[in-house]
Amino acid sequence: MSQTEHRLNLSGREFVLIGTAHISAESVNEVKAAVENEKPDCVAIELDEQRLKTMTEAESWKNLDIASVLKKKQGFVLLANLVLSSFQKKMGSNVGVKPGEDMRTAYETAQSLGIQTAMVDRPVQTTLRRAWAKNSFIGKCKLLSLMIASVFDTEEVSGEQIESLKNSSEMDNMMSELSGYLPAVKTVLIDERDLYLASKIWNCTGEKVLAVLGAGHIPGVIAHLNALSEGKETADTSEIERVGEKKLGGKIMLWAIPVLIVVLIAAGFYLGGQKNGWNMMGSWVIWNAILAGIGAAAAAAHPLTVLVAAVSAPITSLCPLIGCGMVAGVVQAALVKPKVSDLESIQADCNLRGFYKNRILRVLLVFLLSSLGSSLGTFVAGASFVKTIAGFVSRLFGN
Repeated sequence: MSQTEHRLNLSGREFVLIGTAHISAESVNEVKAAVENEKPDCVAIELDEQRLKTMTEAESWKNLDIASVLKKKQGFVLLANLVLSSFQKKMGSNVGVKPGEDMRTAYETAQSLGIQTAMVDRPVQTTLRRAWAKNSFIGKCKLLSLMIASVFDTEEVSGEQIESLKNSSEMDNMMSELSGYLPAVKTVLIDERDLYLASKIWNCTGEKVLAVLGAGHIPGVIAHLNALSEGKETADTSEIERVGEKKLGGKIMLWAIPVLIVVLIAAGFYLGGQKNGWNMMGSWVIWNAILAGIGAAAAAAHPLTVLVAAVSAPITSLCPLIGCGMVAGVVQAALVKPKVSDLESIQADCNLRGFYKNRILRVLLVFLLSSLGSSLGTFVAGASFVKTIAGFVSRLFGN
């Protein structure tokens, strides 16, 4: 039995787990040999149906409607998905392996032998949305910084480093670092998916199941499979398949800042008179408009998009149901329509230059930077309001 192969005999069934590094040439060969030699009743693959479609249908990106993505408030999810895919592709290019080639090989080999396959991973959109939702504001900032850093990262990864990812010691160190830096992300990306993968593998049909998984999931999946066989857990994954509605506290927080801003401006009129009140309103408009416009301009947006971002920011900042970034992004997509070539090269273009060259990625950049500009404008203006009102109160009680 190889270092990456693990066998379990549970409840009269055999489970063979193959741990891979997703951009490893050696893993591709191991997976192909395992499927051919084991001849299982079912091959469980760490993919979801949508990723399988994207991987096996080269034309699937051509169905992307970027404006629709933004209107559905999935801009950050798409951006994160593209950056992660691009990072894997960049690493794989150094060793001549496409990202996910191990999973594609498992699927194609099983298909050629007439073996049943099962996609056992949670949809990536669900995983990314849960990771974003579970993070605090600081966690979201850290996550964004990691995404941006990966775009600028030019460090090459050797084949030896990639193969070392299959070793438990290397993987344990990485998981430990991730857990310390972004515990919520580690919980969603690793812990929840370990449970999800194990439950779906357990539900596969046949007496012999071969599962092809990233090496980092192997320890957790083995633990959950053992728990399932002993009746300590159930294979119900409904709880971790939902992103869920915002709780009452979350909904209150969503409106807390806009309400606070309105209250502070009203207090400005009441305590400082009309002149001071109108000055505060002007400050709100100016800070939001200028910083949102700068964000759109920094993304090389169309001049009309920059204007729309500046005009919409003071309004959308007071309405959590619609964001400045969404408005600016939709306008940019309408004014500078993406071409088929942009769709075809979208993953390859996930780098600093590509974000400005590729029209789809530029829409996402407009969405991101105008959103950040508007948010910064809100905090700058809000902070000045607090200082102003504090001055009024101090003078009032001082007199």
